[in-house]
Amino acid sequence: MEKRYQVFVSSTYEDLRDERQEVMQALLELDCIPAGMELFPAANEDQWTLIKNVIDDCDYYMVVIGGRYGSIGPDKISYTQMEYEYAVAQNKPIISFLHKDPNQILAQKTEKSPDGQQKLLEFRELAQQKMCKFWVSPADLGSVVSRSLVKLIKTNPAVGWVKADLLPDKNSAEEILSLRQKIEDLQNQLLEVEESVASETAELAQGNDYFQISFELGAHLSSKYTADFKHSSYCNVTWNEIFSSISPYLIDEASDLTLIKSINYFIEQKQIQKLTKIDELQGYELKNFKIDEGDFGTIKVQFLALGLIARSNKKKTRSVNDKSAYWMLTNVGEKTMVRLRAIRKEKSVQPG
Repeated sequence: MEKRYQVFVSSTYEDLRDERQEVMQALLELDCIPAGMELFPAANEDQWTLIKNVIDDCDYYMVVIGGRYGSIGPDKISYTQMEYEYAVAQNKPIISFLHKDPNQILAQKTEKSPDGQQKLLEFRELAQQKMCKFWVSPADLGSVVSRSLVKLIKTNPAVGWVKADLLPDKNSAEEILSLRQKIEDLQNQLLEVEESVASETAELAQGNDYFQISFELGAHLSSKYTADFKHSSYCNVTWNEIFSSISPYLIDEASDLTLIKSINYFIEQKQIQKLTKIDELQGYELKNFKIDEGDFGTIKVQFLALGLIARSNKKKTRSVNDKSAYWMLTNVGEKTMVRLRAIRKEKSVQPG
């Protein structure tokens, strides 16, 4: 939906007529809505209340500072500075445009009194505490405003304004609210299901509980294809270790064969160094690790019971002759995988 942003332009007036014209032109070319006190007719409200209301309605605030400080308000500072300080207090995105060399400004456009000169200097210093750009001529100011405002909008997105006919009508708004409510209800139901699963599985082995897996492997010496003999063994691993090893394969879906291969590889990596120290296996190449089929079935059942995996129904992506069982992560399984597998940022250590 196309937005337009309203920008409050603050400055002294008589000495910066040409500069303000360039600023207004730049804003209009960016499809922004300029707002300044010369654009508004007199109102019954007092002037300062009207100024504050206009600033409140604006998305961005900019101030142009030349050689004059401006007329003094009730707080003994200029209205321009009052506007600036009010915009700061309202957390409006702010950018200031200061004349680069005030000494080059025509005498009739500068402060005459020492008090005015000092207050102008202090105001320039105040404005430079926020985002600030410099200009030397009206044309230069228009160019600087265009580039700076584009960047400000990008770094500080605002609410903006849209045409009334682009807004949803009453029926559309009601439908959107209804859909949002349905989404919220479904999210709450999902949360209840997850909490229910967690409660129902509290008595099941999981997490850092250990499970014993039996496996066999081939010891190869004379041939890389035919094992000289088979060696049987077992290892104790935690349910978290098993799930951490297979869960990435389940992000889309994985068959029984894929899961078995992933667990075989996991067992090989975990046990290989220990096995090479066994006397009867020394000097042999150890490969073709295979876990016990009964243990594999137990692993699937356990993860099903824990609500970590579920049968996949993505049959459209497979051959009609593919009769394998396929599995995928549940929402609980995905969260568990992220908790187990995501790399956490290391705590930075201050150099000693």
